[in-house]
Amino acid sequence: MAFVLDASIALAWCFPDESTSAPYEVLDALRTTSALVPAIWPFEIANALLVAERRERLHPADSVRFVELLRALPITIQVRSFDLGVTSLLDLARAHGLSAYDAAYLELAAREGLPLASLDERLRAAAAAAGVPRFPA
Repeated sequence: MAFVLDASIALAWCFPDESTSAPYEVLDALRTTSALVPAIWPFEIANALLVAERRERLHPADSVRFVELLRALPITIQVRSFDLGVTSLLDLARAHGLSAYDAAYLELAAREGLPLASLDERLRAAAAAAGVPRFPA
């Protein structure tokens, strides 16, 4: 079964000192299933890598290798039209106290009827309140 992949999980693969075993369970699941991400996902990944480089946690070559890893995974970027996307994001963000960025993950999971993989506690709580299951279960 496919799932929605939050940037927090993917970034934990790059920064193992900040993660638990859950991100690796998700990575392992990508051997047999696929993930969907909202259009904001590549920007979140790129920004986190740039910040890590600027703080000297990563060398640019490490970022390149990590991006190559992500490219090799079965991850599909989903795009919404402006009108539909903005309205849904505003509604979800208001209802659950989320940023528009986090609401994008919740909106995609709810719309597609897929579970959500995230390390973000606020997003996970919003997903539970909206009836979106957690991945892995």
